[in-house]
Amino acid sequence: MTTPRGFRDRADDSLFTLLGDVPELVRNLVVAEVNSAKAWVSKAAKDVGIGAGWFVAALFFLFWAVAAFGAFVIIGLSSWWPAWLSALVVFVLLVVIALVLALLGYLRFRKLAGASNPVESVQEDVRMVKEVGDEF
Repeated sequence: MTTPRGFRDRADDSLFTLLGDVPELVRNLVVAEVNSAKAWVSKAAKDVGIGAGWFVAALFFLFWAVAAFGAFVIIGLSSWWPAWLSALVVFVLLVVIALVLALLGYLRFRKLAGASNPVESVQEDVRMVKEVGDEF
């Protein structure tokens, strides 16, 4: 007899049938844990790549901010008010963009640190099996 979700009702199975299914259940658990680890590594690698991209973008804008600051100093020392004021505005704008991009990269890396580790799941499974084994 099967349940609505398609699982077999095991209440009437004998002890030997249940013990015979243990290797398959352990194999399924190991396969599920390995697949979970693969998924975690894949997601972690993606988050690291995206975070690194945000930092590269921030460095790109910071590179141009240094050039704008140089223009600001040159124009500020050799010209009247409107020229260096415009250079200052460009400099501040580029620094703000760099800060926003760096913040986005930092938040992506922080998100990675908060993700659950599949090794902890395996350790929890081992602990539960040991507790069940201690009962018998």
